[in-house]
Amino acid sequence: MEKRQYRFEVTAQDRGKRLDRFLVEKLSDRFSRSFIQRLILNRHVSFKGSSAKAHQKVSEGDVIEIDIPEAVPFDMKGEDIPLDIVYEDEYLLVVNKRAGMVVHPAPGNFSGTLVNALIWHCKDLSGISGVMKPGIVHRIDKGTSGLLVVAKTDEAHRALAKQFKNKETNRVYVAFVKGVMELDNGIIDLPIGRSSRDRKKMAVDHSSDKNAVTRYKVLERFKDFTVLELKLGTGRTHQIRVHMSYLGYPLLGDETYGTKGIFPRPALHAKMLGFIHPATKKYMEFSSNLPEDMRDYLEKARV
Repeated sequence: MEKRQYRFEVTAQDRGKRLDRFLVEKLSDRFSRSFIQRLILNRHVSFKGSSAKAHQKVSEGDVIEIDIPEAVPFDMKGEDIPLDIVYEDEYLLVVNKRAGMVVHPAPGNFSGTLVNALIWHCKDLSGISGVMKPGIVHRIDKGTSGLLVVAKTDEAHRALAKQFKNKETNRVYVAFVKGVMELDNGIIDLPIGRSSRDRKKMAVDHSSDKNAVTRYKVLERFKDFTVLELKLGTGRTHQIRVHMSYLGYPLLGDETYGTKGIFPRPALHAKMLGFIHPATKKYMEFSSNLPEDMRDYLEKARV
């Protein structure tokens, strides 16, 4: 049974840290960052005798107490939506998501999501990410196609989430970008944060402490676009899209970060996913072919 209460005393090593960062470091093997932030927001964290604020700084000797509330039943509807399941066992499954499918319900998208399809397909999914995101360890954008892993048990979720946090997974993407890249390969190491001009967008932000690393290799060049293979060193929101746009090579079809009308969606596909299985401890690697829309575009360009 999941422990419901936690108590931490701040040591000299942690003094001066923001409370939310301190708790994420202490509890990230059990709970997601967003869940911990919700605990603080909903006054389940006590600090210096009162409800805590995420931005508060901790001092040596401070005592922080966390009360984990009982799960509230939520009637999330399963929907009979076809899934392209690449692998499945009692602990997890790997899904090849189609472009256009939202991963989990959110305002404006409460049905037709991958989660709705998973609930129909699976009897059990992990609950660590909350009632709106059962089983979801990581995500890919609505317009992106390709592979992601889903956890069926809390234990599997914790183990997989730890691998993502520690950058121990292998994630490779294929993208079509506007323009002809000169270098055959390279490393993009630029921090990413929330855009100051549009809070719905991300941007390269040199004042951000959230470093972001993307390695790229040119697979093929055409007159007005380039096919890239990209490997994530980190997993920031919109990372590939932001990095490529900043360099002046936005993804074809990415209206948010620079191109319109060239392709019906951001031309990005999660081609390969590798991780250590949480139960067997063996490395597993899965691959996915380019979806039909990207294959067709490539074939026409080769003519």
